[in-house]
Amino acid sequence: MNTGTTFHMAAFQTTPWRLISGVLGVMCVSLVAALGVLLKNPFTKQNVQPTFSPGPSTDLQEGSGCCSCEKWIGYQCSCYFISSESKTWKDSRNFCVSQNSSLLQIQDRNELHFMKSISYYYWIGLSYSEEHHAWLWEDNSTVSQDLFPSFPPLNPKNCIIYGPSGEVLDRDCGSQYRYVCKQQLI
Repeated sequence: MNTGTTFHMAAFQTTPWRLISGVLGVMCVSLVAALGVLLKNPFTKQNVQPTFSPGPSTDLQEGSGCCSCEKWIGYQCSCYFISSESKTWKDSRNFCVSQNSSLLQIQDRNELHFMKSISYYYWIGLSYSEEHHAWLWEDNSTVSQDLFPSFPPLNPKNCIIYGPSGEVLDRDCGSQYRYVCKQQLI
């Protein structure tokens, strides 16, 4: 009789622990499922801000639903990296290329408005082509005349920096400035 009581007592003591572990297991599975649903929700608006790049901090702009820039700044279907370190023009360009992007190529005045919030001078992807005798963007396209209405005479041996008040200046390509990379998403 003593043996049967001990067996019945041991079964009674393990039952609550089995019940508790079962409940905890169901709760864990439910939490993982809820997290999966939240992460896959396509209607969640992402706030795209640079985490390693000081400078303008911009939420996704109206009409820029095509942006998914992760750690870069998203604006009008492009992603921007605004550096906090200085490099030569060539090193800046090489960094941008390593990130599947190019030095900043400004498409229109709206983009210039976006860049007005900068507070330093930055290398951009504009350089002089001896072959074409013109200032060209990295993709060999020409600069729109209405983009920089007061395009100053620039030394063709230099590279171009873009400043806080929207001016373009030429500087020795070996000088060190901050830089802006741009990745076009469409």
